[in-house]
Amino acid sequence: MSKRIFEGKVVSNKMQKTVVVAVDVPTKHHLYSKAIKITKRMLAKDEFDTAVGDMVLIEETRPYSKKVSWKVVKKLETTEAK
Repeated sequence: MSKRIFEGKVVSNKMQKTVVVAVDVPTKHHLYSKAIKITKRMLAKDEFDTAVGDMVLIEETRPYSKKVSWKVVKKLETTEAK
């Protein structure tokens, strides 16, 4: 079974070793068949100390807790600290 992999943006890192990643999922409207974009917020285990605004690659894994079943595989882009 292949693991699902998504690219997304970190929107929150207030938890310990867990980040919230916003992933844009393209889909088709069920009635009008127009292409639309749905944003899903996924909780992922983080070992890389990512900051808000970083682009990351997340992969599906075993459940770490009730809501966390994704992990950050690598950082793609880093935001500049002000």
